[in-house]
Amino acid sequence: MPPAPLPQSEETDLMQRVARLEAVEAIKALKHRYLRACDAKDPKAFRECFVAAGAAVDYGALGSFDADGMAAVFEKIALQKVDGKNVILDMHHGTHPDITVLDAERASGKWTLKFRQVNLIENTETVMTGEYDDEYVVEDGGWKIAACRFEQYWSITRPVDETCRIAQ
Repeated sequence: MPPAPLPQSEETDLMQRVARLEAVEAIKALKHRYLRACDAKDPKAFRECFVAAGAAVDYGALGSFDADGMAAVFEKIALQKVDGKNVILDMHHGTHPDITVLDAERASGKWTLKFRQVNLIENTETVMTGEYDDEYVVEDGGWKIAACRFEQYWSITRPVDETCRIAQ
């Protein structure tokens, strides 16, 4: 004997809860694509994480840009090479996602960033942490970043000397 159908209000509530969970998972996947694009030095994939026009990107000391401007800064910094090898090596880990789905097309999120960078031009290693405060919208059927603000909590920069072995 099949189970009795849910009353309309319970079915609607269940559908809304499932849609919210799907939105949260899609937004997590979006942020992970963004972080992977940063580490993979992929400006095209980086740019595709943002809305087509009007994104607000504020990375504190690095500056405020639209998505195209930030992609250009990303290319200038991250894609530097000397003797065919990358000289800026980054590692971005986004943790502790706190995502609020506002409606079917808008959401906000906070993420903690754990960041590490080896700079072979200045021979330094920087470790940093801070908080992303994002706004998301649905565009062309998928979630995109409409605004991304980053506030640094702390960082430490130390020298990398000739005894350090770096493989890439």
